[in-house]
Amino acid sequence: MADATNRGTGPPAGAGSGGNFADRGGGPKNFRGRRRTEGVVTPNQVTVTRVAAAFAAVGLFTFFGNALAADIAAVALTIAAIALDGVDGHLARRRGMATPLGAQLDILGDRVVENLFFTFFAVAGLISLWLPILFFVRGTAIDFLRGLAGRAGRSGFGNRSMQETWWGRALVTSRGSRAAYAILKCVCFCYLGLLVPVGRWHASWLDADVRYSLLLTGQILAGAAGVFCIARAVPVVWEGRRYLELAEVERKIPARAAAAIEGIR
Repeated sequence: MADATNRGTGPPAGAGSGGNFADRGGGPKNFRGRRRTEGVVTPNQVTVTRVAAAFAAVGLFTFFGNALAADIAAVALTIAAIALDGVDGHLARRRGMATPLGAQLDILGDRVVENLFFTFFAVAGLISLWLPILFFVRGTAIDFLRGLAGRAGRSGFGNRSMQETWWGRALVTSRGSRAAYAILKCVCFCYLGLLVPVGRWHASWLDADVRYSLLLTGQILAGAAGVFCIARAVPVVWEGRRYLELAEVERKIPARAAAAIEGIR
């Protein structure tokens, strides 16, 4: 009877050598951990937010350009769209949320933002139409080469980056280069955005020479962004040629195997 009593007053159901039920992830303790992650902003949400900020900025520049408050808000949104470019990647690395889908979404966000702004400014007559075409072609080619590198287990950035030369890493993947490129684009977009309402102003000091100087400055900034864009593409093309060769070899191998099978038959 004593033994039976001792067994009946032992540890509660669910306990034992494994510890408390909640400690093993089955109770309120794990539930609280899940609740802490439910309200966390994800890197993909940041990417979508910066794309939305870019569209909102262009909308303000276009439809409310005569209002000073709208111009200030558009500049703030432009800065946010560029600044958030580094936030999503930082969150992904810090919180262990990095995924192949997130990396592709980040690249897509970059392409949408820069092509949106440059196309808008070209349509507004502030820059040449060839500049957004340049960015579009360059982005398509770079993404194609990075896609080939991805099939070989490499990536555009990070520890598995396809950039193996020191000058390639300095121009493409280094924080200094990426920050300088982002700052240049941000200054260019904000400046050109503020030129949109200036074209509708009728002030005595805005004579033809002043307007020409303002427009020339904007075109110089846009041209500098284009040169930087091409300079950062050169290492990717240089490193990407080996993945083009690898893709060609992979294409020929199945053809040779099929020919050998036909010869056996």
